[in-house]
Amino acid sequence: MATVQLKTVKFGGSSLADAAQFQKVRAIIEADPGRRFVVPSAPGKRHAKDTKITDLLYRCQKLAAEGLDFSESLEIIRERYLEIAKSLSIRFDPTEELEKIGAHLKEGATKDYAASRGEYLNGLLLSDYLGFPFVDAAEVVCFNAAGVFQMEETMQKMRKRLSEMECAVIPGFYGAAPDGDIITFSRGGSDITGSLVARAVRAAMYENWTDVSGVLVADPRIVPNAAVINTVTYEELRELSYMGATVLHEDAIFPVRAAGIPINIRNTNDPSAPGTLIVADDSAESDTLTGYTITGIAGKKGFCAINIQKAMMNAELGFCRRVLSVLEENGISFEHMPSGIDTMTLILPEDAIRGKEQTVLSGIRKAVSPDRCEIEHGISLLAVVGRGMRRTRGTAARIFAALAHARINVKMIDQGSSELNIIIGLLDGDFEEAVRRIYDIFITSVTAAETN
Repeated sequence: MATVQLKTVKFGGSSLADAAQFQKVRAIIEADPGRRFVVPSAPGKRHAKDTKITDLLYRCQKLAAEGLDFSESLEIIRERYLEIAKSLSIRFDPTEELEKIGAHLKEGATKDYAASRGEYLNGLLLSDYLGFPFVDAAEVVCFNAAGVFQMEETMQKMRKRLSEMECAVIPGFYGAAPDGDIITFSRGGSDITGSLVARAVRAAMYENWTDVSGVLVADPRIVPNAAVINTVTYEELRELSYMGATVLHEDAIFPVRAAGIPINIRNTNDPSAPGTLIVADDSAESDTLTGYTITGIAGKKGFCAINIQKAMMNAELGFCRRVLSVLEENGISFEHMPSGIDTMTLILPEDAIRGKEQTVLSGIRKAVSPDRCEIEHGISLLAVVGRGMRRTRGTAARIFAALAHARINVKMIDQGSSELNIIIGLLDGDFEEAVRRIYDIFITSVTAAETN
């Protein structure tokens, strides 16, 4: 008799948007007896013009804070859950819980509390539908009084609670401070809860079910029918997530990585697809490499560059420290700092410096007396990531040849010593074309060659 492999399964909002999706979720869980610990998100959009439950709850909190009536939005939420329950032929009724939520909102409940109730109610609904016991995340996911997540305390509480259970539904996205106040992770934080549960129960696998068949090499909005990455390392995915790939919350990697638990990104709407396996390393590379030099392409718009020039900058002791101290005084962190002998550039988010431009520039001029100091807006950062780049000569040359052929000007180049990624700065207007050109030279051309 085959050994059952214990798995934690997390389902995103699109996977639980309506009754039909709930039925798919139950079929997936029942197809594998190892899928015993389930982490749900709040119901997502059913169609393009729909509103997520979490956004409706944010709306309720905002109206309540302004002393306005929010009963209409709360009723929409109630009807949404009732519609799912009725279609699933279960008696779940959120009315009493929503009355409590409404009362708390009138008393001044926080945004975190409001946002968390979507997962909370969906956890109760899914628990009823599956026949699994419900565990409130507020009882096992711990934050301190300052709202900082507490890993050790969370593991202690969660392991003690779940070790006594054969199966459970634990809603994602939130936990609680010592005084009971609800604290949420950042948006998409149900991924983190799933990772914590997987570590707590010592799962053999953490399955993260969403609406795509794995992590894609590039954003499908830019590259239609982008290839799926079969296997990716934690390190590579961390780079891709940080640079904008949104299939998995970047902080969800750490809990399972420390425990050596692989993650499998799967598609609720296509459960037969193997998806993307996220592993600790590529020791089994002969079996897992896709045949492409790169693993993925990701990036973000919305950056600016502070360009500083001063003769003999390299010989001036403490120059860099004084420049960075100006950013620190203004509460600004930077992303990259490419430099030359007499030049230095700081790449930072537009949002971070908005409204502080002149203060920062005058502070730098006062601190280091540069020959030139100016700010350039409309910068994008693009990361080309892949463990295969370590073993392949000429990767950077191919990237920049592709960009040069498309007449795309490169504003910045940054490659770490690990040779795992190359980060390129370019103008916002060139971003999409740059992604397509790099994808073509590393993926499309290889696929075409294999086909011929």
